[in-house]
Amino acid sequence: MADVGVTDLEKNEPKNIQELTQYSLLQNMQDKFQQISDQILNRIDDMGGRVDELEKNIADLMTQAGAAPTPGFDQPPGPGGPN
Repeated sequence: MADVGVTDLEKNEPKNIQELTQYSLLQNMQDKFQQISDQILNRIDDMGGRVDELEKNIADLMTQAGAAPTPGFDQPPGPGGPN
């Protein structure tokens, strides 16, 4: 039978020092994991911007050198070209 008037939070509260320590450790690990995940995503976004800028610079250099632009560098591929 379900406990009347007892919330899920009250059911999951640590009941002794060992549970409190485990809860605290898990909470700290979760917070650290979230921070690291956010850092990784930010770095991936930064790297994506750098790659885009590099592709643009390469296309500009190729144009200056008189070379034909390569599909995939700052241009969509033509029909039958690489995707």
